[in-house]
Amino acid sequence: MHPPQRIAEDELIRQCKAGSLKYQELLYKQFYGYAMGIGLRYCPNRDDALETVNDAFIKAFNSMGSYDITKPFKAWLRTIVVNTAIDRRRKELKFQLNVELEYAGPLAGHLNAIDNLNAQDILSLMKELPAIQLAIFNLYEIDGYNHDEIAGMLSIPASSSRVYLSRAKEKLRKMIKTETQSHG
Repeated sequence: MHPPQRIAEDELIRQCKAGSLKYQELLYKQFYGYAMGIGLRYCPNRDDALETVNDAFIKAFNSMGSYDITKPFKAWLRTIVVNTAIDRRRKELKFQLNVELEYAGPLAGHLNAIDNLNAQDILSLMKELPAIQLAIFNLYEIDGYNHDEIAGMLSIPASSSRVYLSRAKEKLRKMIKTETQSHG
């Protein structure tokens, strides 16, 4: 089997804007891995990530006409994948209890145990977080959104975003501590 054909990004975009299905397929193949990496951070399993990525590409192809070619394509696609994942999660998240900041428990001290884990270990532990905590952790810590932006995306109070992030970090600390004790 031949490796996927690599075509200059600007040519792919130009042909996709013109509606070429062949070039849409080529663009999909060229950016699938990138999009899937993002999807896997936001989705609890590979099947959900694949659905998210496919939905995101459909959205990207449908809105290709509005893509500004002076901006980086990867950043534009990343935004679509993240928003698609958040839209999918929002249905589940809106049924979860919104907790106000004053009800959050105290946090434990910082652990340096993370140094003993590799990236795959950490990603596996992240998948054990409840959906809302995983989404908020990704949005805040990895993608750089602030709590007000996250609150708007998820239709929750900013204070709840802070609580869920604190709880996610605390749960990760406990899981990391348990993981490093079992390996050490």
